[in-house]
Amino acid sequence: MPETWPYLETHQTRDHEPTPYETRLARTLEDIFTQDGHELSDVIDGLNSRRLRTPTGEPWTEESFRAEMHRLGA
Repeated sequence: MPETWPYLETHQTRDHEPTPYETRLARTLEDIFTQDGHELSDVIDGLNSRRLRTPTGEPWTEESFRAEMHRLGA
């Protein structure tokens, strides 16, 4: 690949440092993808079984997960 190839620098699109919640969510999602699976149902079950709740303190649903990913820009 030529050196002039466009690339995305790490954190190039980020407008703030991750909050502790965002960092914990990211680490938990990495763990779920590694151990539990990639389907949305796997993610929801993994978040809830690890007791990581939504920002409002509720258990995750498919709808709340989609809304949170949209809010975070993921």
